[in-house]
Amino acid sequence: MDSPGFTASLVAGGVAGVSVDLILFPLDTIKTRLQSPQGFNKAGGFRGIYAGVPSAAIGSFPNAAAFFITYEYVKWFLNTDSSSYLMPVKHMLAASAGEVVACLIRVPSEVVKQRAQVSASSGTFQIFTNILYREGIQGLYRGYKSTVLREIPFSFVQFPLWESLKALWSWRQDHVVDSWQSAVCGAFAGAKDYIVLGKTKRGTKMWICGYGHHASGCGKDKNYVGKGE
Repeated sequence: MDSPGFTASLVAGGVAGVSVDLILFPLDTIKTRLQSPQGFNKAGGFRGIYAGVPSAAIGSFPNAAAFFITYEYVKWFLNTDSSSYLMPVKHMLAASAGEVVACLIRVPSEVVKQRAQVSASSGTFQIFTNILYREGIQGLYRGYKSTVLREIPFSFVQFPLWESLKALWSWRQDHVVDSWQSAVCGAFAGAKDYIVLGKTKRGTKMWICGYGHHASGCGKDKNYVGKGE
């Protein structure tokens, strides 16, 4: 067995994660505010659409890097023959392991980021320290289990499909796919993933609402999300 390229996975995954998160951050902010229990306008509307970007910038690289390092390592460890019918199972297991590890970084980053997105008047660091003060370290991992349970079914569909499309394209052209071709396969797999399964907004509400606040009523304490007072 050839060992997986850990350095390549770390750098490529990290750079890709940062690039995607920063480019799409305004859309992510709008989505978060639309899903906020406060309502879109009270959550900030179109104002300050880059609120929370420091959390995303800091968390994106290690999050994506951790996922792809784990993904590649588990694929290497399982070492299934490329012609085996168990290949999709290997990709499912590898992607699931990657999600479990990546969420250790992703969830705290998302908690801080999304609370900043719905309270643009408060700084990212202020929100981070406020979470630690009021909720402790567990506040940063609010919704971890539900996030993992949400992401794994998507990985079950997306990554086996991505790998299968790459293998098919490689077979058709008689050489390994180029980077842009892999990106096309990934885009199709990701789109199919969302169409088939659909994302929920439960995670967003759990991350926005603090300790002792129900998702449907966390807007009752209007100062909590941003200021914690």
